[in-house]
Amino acid sequence: MLWKVAGVQMDCKLGEPAANLAAIRAKLIEAADAGAKLVVFTECVLTGYGFTDRSAALKVAETIPGPSTDVIAKECQFRGVWAVFGMLERDGDKLFNSCALVGPAGQIEKYRKIHLPCVGADRFTDPGDMPICVHDLGGLKIGIGICFDGSFPEMARIQTLLGADLILLPTNWAEKAIKMATLVPRTRAFENHVYHLAVNRIGDEAGYHYIGHSSACDFNGDYLAYAEHDREAILYFDVDPEAARKKKVVHCVGEYEIDRVNWRRPEMYGELTVPRATPFEGHQNK
Repeated sequence: MLWKVAGVQMDCKLGEPAANLAAIRAKLIEAADAGAKLVVFTECVLTGYGFTDRSAALKVAETIPGPSTDVIAKECQFRGVWAVFGMLERDGDKLFNSCALVGPAGQIEKYRKIHLPCVGADRFTDPGDMPICVHDLGGLKIGIGICFDGSFPEMARIQTLLGADLILLPTNWAEKAIKMATLVPRTRAFENHVYHLAVNRIGDEAGYHYIGHSSACDFNGDYLAYAEHDREAILYFDVDPEAARKKKVVHCVGEYEIDRVNWRRPEMYGELTVPRATPFEGHQNK
C-alpha cells in the first residue's frame, strides 16, 4: 500500500508556542485534506530554536505528552493522520531537542536529538538518552532523526537495520548548512535503499537565515519533491514500503547486482563500536 506523506516547510516564531501551535494545526489540516497520512514538520517548530541561554529555552519547553501534543493528538484522531513535529522538551531538570510522534489513535511517542552541534538551543540542551528506534505506523516503518543527526551515517544505517522504510529528518538548516541540505538527504537514501524526507524551516531568527530546500528522496537517491529557497511549501510524495525493503538492486542477473545493506561486513567494523575516552555530555554553555 502506498503512503502519501507531506513535509511542511514553514517559518515559526521564537518563544511563541501558542502562535506556532496554531500554525502547525492549520498546516496539518491542509495536508490531511490533501490526502496525506503522515505530516512532518521542522525541528523546534513549536518553540523556535535560536535561544541565547538555557533558562529562556526552559521557559517554553513542554513535556511529551503535554498540552501541545494533546492538541495535535486530537486533530490526528479526528482526521486519521500521523504527525511529527519538533519542540524543546522539559523532563524534570533536563532539556532536550525533541520530536513528538502523534498518531490517529492518540499514540504519542518521542525522539530526543542525539548529536548536538554548538549552535542555537543545542548549546544548552542535554544529549538524547533514548535508544535509536523505528516506529511502525501500521505498514509504514519510520526512523526519526533531527538535523545534525543526519551528519552521522551510523544513525541512518541503524534505523535501516531496524527496518525503516522512510527516514525523517526535521531540521533547522541556516545558510552555512547548504551542503547538508543539498547533498546529505540523497546520500542517506541511496546508501540505505530507503525513502528520506528532510524538512527544513525558513525565515530569520536570532541572526540566522534559514534556507528551506526541504526534499523528499526515493531509495535510488532521486528527488521525489523539492521545496524552493525562502518560501513556505508543503511537499507531497508517495512511499511504497515494499519497494524500500527490496534491498538488492539487480542490473544484470549474476553479473551486476548490488546490496548495500545485506552485504555489509560488520565483523570488520569493530572500530565503530569503541567508546570515546571522554563521552560527549553536551556543550559547556549548559
